[in-house]
This record gives sequence, C-alpha cells and structure tokens, in this order.
Amino acid sequence: MIKLSKRLQTIADRVTAGARAADIGSDHALLPVYLVQTGKCPSAIAGELNDGPLQAAKRQIAEAGLAKAVAARKGNGLAVLEPGEADTVTIAGMGGSLMAEILETGRLAGKLEGVRELVLQPNVGEELVRRWLFEHGYVLQGEWLLEEDGKLYEVLRALREADSPPDVTNAQVYDPAFLPAGMNAERKRFWLFRMGPYLLRQRAELLPEKWRQEHGKLKRIRAQLEQSELAESRGKEAQLREEMEAIEEVLSCLQTVKPSSSS
Repeated sequence: MIKLSKRLQTIADRVTAGARAADIGSDHALLPVYLVQTGKCPSAIAGELNDGPLQAAKRQIAEAGLAKAVAARKGNGLAVLEPGEADTVTIAGMGGSLMAEILETGRLAGKLEGVRELVLQPNVGEELVRRWLFEHGYVLQGEWLLEEDGKLYEVLRALREADSPPDVTNAQVYDPAFLPAGMNAERKRFWLFRMGPYLLRQRAELLPEKWRQEHGKLKRIRAQLEQSELAESRGKEAQLREEMEAIEEVLSCLQTVKPSSSS
C-alpha cells in the first residue's frame, strides 16, 4: 500500500469517494494509485507532460498491479482527458498562474465537461486559482493550510455551482461582512481572494505564519533593491513597500477576525 506525504494525503482525503479521478501533472502517479488502491476511486488517470515522470508513473502503476484501473497518459494539462471521462480533477505542486492556465485551456477545449469536483494545491499564486474558480462556475467548499518539511501549502476543494449545496454559493463564500469595518469593500474582497475566505473565517492557525513568511521574503528583496543604483529599482522598491504595508494590514486584521464555526 502506497504511503502518501502529508500534502498528498490532504488532497486524497478531499476527493469524493466513488469519483473517477484524473491527476494532472501526476509525476510518479502516487495519488491516483493510492485512490484506486484504497478503493476510494474506481479508476484514475495520471497525466504527465514529460517522458521521465511518465515512465515513473507507468512503473508505479504496474508495480501496484493496477494497469486496468489506472491509466498513465502523456499530454499537456487537461489534454489527457476526454470530455466526460472524469468526475474529479486534482492538480498539485505548481504555481497558481500555470494552474489557472491549465484549467482555462481545458475548459475552452471542453475537457472539464462532466468534472464536478476540483481539488487543487497551488504552490504560490493561490488567489489566481480562486479567481478562476469564482469566474467559471465553481464554488469553494473548503480550504486547508498545512505544513510539510518546513513549507506551507494550501489545498482548495471546489464543486460546480450545480453540485454545490444550496447554502454554499460564491456570494456567501465571498461575503466580506465578517471582516473589520475599517476596510472598504474592494479591499475586503481583494484579501478574501488573496488569503482565502475559509482560512480567514476559520482564522487558520498557520495563516499568520504564512503571511509573516511572505512579508519576510519581500523585506529581503527590498533590502537588495536598496543596494541598487538603477532608477527602475526605486519603482520596484515602492511596489514592495506597498505590498508589505498591505500584508501588515491583514496581519493586524487577523488579530481582530473571530473564528467562524459555520465554515
């Protein structure tokens, strides 16, 4: 039986039992093999663009004796899928910009037809993924923030609007009423996408740490820019200063947001 990392296990736990799964950018096919091996999914597809990981995925599938239930396919993003072939799509371990691009390209090609559930783990740029979901008919059902090997990861689970419970709508999920009154509506909405509506409502334990780390990264970059005499560095430095102040604002906000038991 395959043993998953904490990150992959968090993703696997969010996949709906009985769903036909497709893991995009599957690497060694650990996740799809696990989902079928444990009986959670009847079948799965491991999609991979590069030959090396694809061959590793095929070996993993063969060693598990699951060649009839798990298919390893070479292709770019959702190109490995036929419309209506999967109920759940998982994508993990890449930037939010690339993830949103994969989803949009797949949507335009009809590859998301029949896909009711998305379980996504962007390494960075989570807000880009949330905006894509919001704009294309998927509703966040939950968010999880975890630490593994000293790194923090967010896992997002979304359902198509038609499959989302009646009381879980995008309007409800992104309702900023619980945020402090001192922030204007536009700013509140910005930070809901940036930090995560569920993570903010639940006041996720690791959320302040994640954003303190982000603030620290920007501070180090800004210190390097201060050593530069290039005029363009001044502009970048000003942008970083603005971003750092915004993060400080939200860290302060987190101290006032009360955990919500309804999320």
